Formats: sequence, C-alpha cells, structure tokens
Amino acid sequence: MIIFDAHFHIIDPRFPLTKNQGFLPDPFTCEDYIQRTRHLGLIGGAVVSGSFQSFDQSYLSEALTTLGPNFVGVTQLPVDYPDDKILHLHQIGVRGVRFNVHRGRSVPLDRLEHFASHVYELAGWHVELYIDSRLLADLAPVLTRLPAVSIDHLGLSREGFPALLSLVEKGVRVKATGFGRVNLDVKEAIRSITAVNPHALMFGTDLPSTRAERPFQDADINLIRETLGETLAEKVLWRNAVEWYRPSGMTENE
Repeated sequence: MIIFDAHFHIIDPRFPLTKNQGFLPDPFTCEDYIQRTRHLGLIGGAVVSGSFQSFDQSYLSEALTTLGPNFVGVTQLPVDYPDDKILHLHQIGVRGVRFNVHRGRSVPLDRLEHFASHVYELAGWHVELYIDSRLLADLAPVLTRLPAVSIDHLGLSREGFPALLSLVEKGVRVKATGFGRVNLDVKEAIRSITAVNPHALMFGTDLPSTRAERPFQDADINLIRETLGETLAEKVLWRNAVEWYRPSGMTENE
C-alpha cells in the first residue's frame, strides 16, 4: 500500500501559535508525525497551515526541511504578501494557499478571486478552502472562474454536498479527509465524487485531527479501499495528489 498524505498539520511549539476561538492545540511535531505514520507506506504529503498558525511561515519552512522534498506545504497568507516572498515559499515547497472560512481565519472572501488568480499566475499555486459546503452555492460563480481549487474534508455537510458535487463536475478537487469531522455518509460521498471525476479525490490523514469528534484511524484507509476497489483507491490514496501537488522529489509515475 502506498499513501501520499494530502492533508496533515504540524504543531511545533517552538514557533508562533495563536488561540482560535479559545482553542490552542497540543504539540504534534514532525517526529510525532513520522512515528504515527511509519507503518502506512507513506511516500510524501502536504503540510497544511491551521487557523492557530495564522500567517506564520517559520514552522512550515522548518517542517518542509525536516520532512524532505516529497512533502509540500499549503499556507495562509495576507493579500498584501510580497511577490518575492511568495516565490521564496514556492522554492521551499509551498504549492497552495488556504482560505480558512470555517474557523474564521481567512482572507476576506471578496478578495478571494483576485488573490487566488494572482498566486496561480505568479507561482502556479492552487487555492484550498476549509469551508462548509452549505456556503458553496453562493460562491460557485467565483470558484468556477478560478484555475485550481480544492475543498477540505469532503465539504463537511450533507446539506451542501450537491453543491460540492456540482463543483467537482467543473474541475474542483476534494480532500478525502477528516472523516471524524463530517456530517455525511463518507462511503456514499467518495463513491459519488469518484463517479463524477476519478481524478478529483485526494486522501489525507488530517493528523493530529485537532477539534475533530473522532481522530484519524488506520481503518479510514481501509474504508477507501473497500469502497472503491484497488484501481480507484490507488488514485485517491496517492496518484491524484501527486499529480495535483507535484512535489519536487517525485513524479506522478513514481
């Protein structure tokens, strides 16, 4: 079994952490992550900035150096972040910018289209949204104009899933992550998404699963394999994400 972990967090107390909605996470360092995933057949992954890291880049730079060139970063940035610093982040492995709508730590949505288009033109980065899918119908006209978009945690909600599926038809990618966070039938959701676009879905552990009702379990990987079969599961568990993130240490054929 091969895994590219398309979504996890590193929480290193040596670097700035900020309470969000009164919450400050426990440490989960690179060493903790490596130990937790040692048996999973990991070939790489994406370190994703959480709300509690705000716009700090120091932890991410350290994490990418420690984890190596098969790992990439997804960060959070203010809209006035200088172009030369964006290009520097690209050089160290950052491949996307995250809008954290669900936790209230984000670039204002009225700036999303301009900023997303700018970072794509400048560095080829995609935009990642942590958002309840019930909000997607109103945002769909903007999101369908953007060159590259992914949605975290299956969109979280059953009620908004039709809007999410409509965006998948138009090329939006989806993270098969946070199964302990969502209010929907995970098996039904991953079947529906892969039926529309077999390249859309990307698995991630969501470790350390901060604030989730249930943290990641190894059985979440088995659920994907059993639900989709080996050919589609291979796409979801690593091929789609390697194609999407293009880490410097590997190719999608690896």
